[in-house]
Amino acid sequence: MMTLFSGPTCPFSQSSRIVLHEKGCEFCIESLDLEGISPEHQAQFEAISPYRELPVLIERDLILYNVFVINEYIDERFPHPQLMPADPVGRGRTRLFLNIFERDLFPHVRVLENTQSTEAQRETARRSLIYYLNFIAQRIGPTKFIMSDDFQMLDAVLAPILWRLQHYGITLPNESSKLSIYAERLFTRQSFIDSMTAQERSMRK
Repeated sequence: MMTLFSGPTCPFSQSSRIVLHEKGCEFCIESLDLEGISPEHQAQFEAISPYRELPVLIERDLILYNVFVINEYIDERFPHPQLMPADPVGRGRTRLFLNIFERDLFPHVRVLENTQSTEAQRETARRSLIYYLNFIAQRIGPTKFIMSDDFQMLDAVLAPILWRLQHYGITLPNESSKLSIYAERLFTRQSFIDSMTAQERSMRK
């Protein structure tokens, strides 16, 4: 059985939890709060996550870190339902978008998740997130989800970030209304509901 080391409020951990619930496979969650971790457990964690980041997936003697590596492994390990597009062009486009998320979205999310960030840093991160999310909103087409009528990997990555916008003090502008509608569709999906911790449920009123 796979074990996912997951932060109770970590958006990247929640993405992997969503993927696991989409697959309906057997797994267990080890909740880990990195801010309250003891020095002894910190050393043990660094042995499996050299960049000190969550999530981490362990299956037998396999140890994986980085949310994208973990999510794609789960998708290939349990191929139904398939979350990466079946065709090479679709997979290529998806990986390009994931790379954009990692470069342009994730750094600002990490600033907002970091309790040591200053208010000036947080405000800069909020403005940057609004800018990039508005960019994404303009690319939402007639399909139910970002690239398809089927829930896919991009949706599993975006959903936790969109859920936290209120918690981050972010209100999307009117021109991002399509993104707000899309977000509400994500939040009613059973895998998203099942993925949430008690702390995550309390992030929105």
